[in-house]
Amino acid sequence: MIFKKLFHLFGIGALLFTLCASTNAAADKTLPAPGTYQIDPQHSFAYFGARHHVVGLVRGRFDKLAGSFTVSRDLAACSVDITIDTSSITTQVLERDEDLRSPAYFDVKKFPQMIYHGRGVRRVSGNSWMMDGSLTLHGVTQVVPLTFTFKGLFPDVPPDKPARAAFHGSAGAKRVDFDMGARDNLEELGASTAPDVDIQIDVEADANSPTQK
Repeated sequence: MIFKKLFHLFGIGALLFTLCASTNAAADKTLPAPGTYQIDPQHSFAYFGARHHVVGLVRGRFDKLAGSFTVSRDLAACSVDITIDTSSITTQVLERDEDLRSPAYFDVKKFPQMIYHGRGVRRVSGNSWMMDGSLTLHGVTQVVPLTFTFKGLFPDVPPDKPARAAFHGSAGAKRVDFDMGARDNLEELGASTAPDVDIQIDVEADANSPTQK
């Protein structure tokens, strides 16, 4: 009877170990290994969709961005720093692009960069995470939550090269909150408080300083 109970206990222990190992393995896949990752500007893209006369949508992108992010086992220590060249905006229409670079919108001569800085992440569900970072744009800084997912590590990186990770992020913002597009908000969007710009970002980044934090 004693041996039977021992076997039963060992069986429960083995089952718990298997479940914990599976859980840890799944958790490991939701973020890359701790360390600092440098964003590759040639393989990273920031694009947006802006409401046009309420029911329409104009899409565009920024061709120049740079930055890094830090992954830590301490989720409060994870961070993101991204800088975007506002003059690199393009919507595939030259006249519209010049209007967007003007003082009515980005005013790129006065504000050549937009900067996103965030620290600390929390899990939303599965491999979806959220960061309450700050976006500085057009001389204004506002908290803009960023939801992102870790898409995985590149499986074919040569042994002598750093690990490469891919992420997709999304956020929403309202132009009037950054003192931009006054005529849009007054004439087109009225008193709506909903975000009128959808922001998407896809980045590839290389590990450059692995840590154990």
